[in-house]
Amino acid sequence: MVQQVHNALWRRIDTPGHDACRLVIDEFGWSLDGAAVFQHDGEPVQLQYHLEGDKSWRTERGSVHGFVAAVRIDVKVERSAAGAWTMNGHAVEGLDDCEHLDFSFTPSTNVPHFRRLELAGLESADVPVAWLDLPLTALTRLPQRYTRRTATTYWYEAPTVGYAAELELSPSGFVRTYPGLWAALE
Repeated sequence: MVQQVHNALWRRIDTPGHDACRLVIDEFGWSLDGAAVFQHDGEPVQLQYHLEGDKSWRTERGSVHGFVAAVRIDVKVERSAAGAWTMNGHAVEGLDDCEHLDFSFTPSTNVPHFRRLELAGLESADVPVAWLDLPLTALTRLPQRYTRRTATTYWYEAPTVGYAAELELSPSGFVRTYPGLWAALE
């Protein structure tokens, strides 16, 4: 298999900021590398992130490095083949049914969900994820539901955080528009 490379760049809508990432797919799986720079609660944030996964689009490991205001960030997350999650070497319970790691601060970590789902028209799927939200101190379970509406749009719901919107995808599977949060710069 020839290596595939896809890039994306977004502008943050709700606060000043940008995110850039690169997705690499090869015969062994995939990796995603990116950097997000934005304001959170009026303070600067700079986060570099990395995800790796298998050929079935399940996350195997991820990391985040950078800072949130004056706080230095250095987080490592791993998922075992049996589905057990750890954060900085400590076991995290209640995530065994989660196959994806989702970083709240970037739209890029949705691409493995879409690549794995392969939903047909109007099909829905519940996709709980291991979620790393600001201030990046805990890995929690985030219930999500995706419903395919067209070839390039999905209805997305995350009821525990009160967010629902229609997401538009690019041909590579990156979210093009994330209403109220992110817009791709193409």
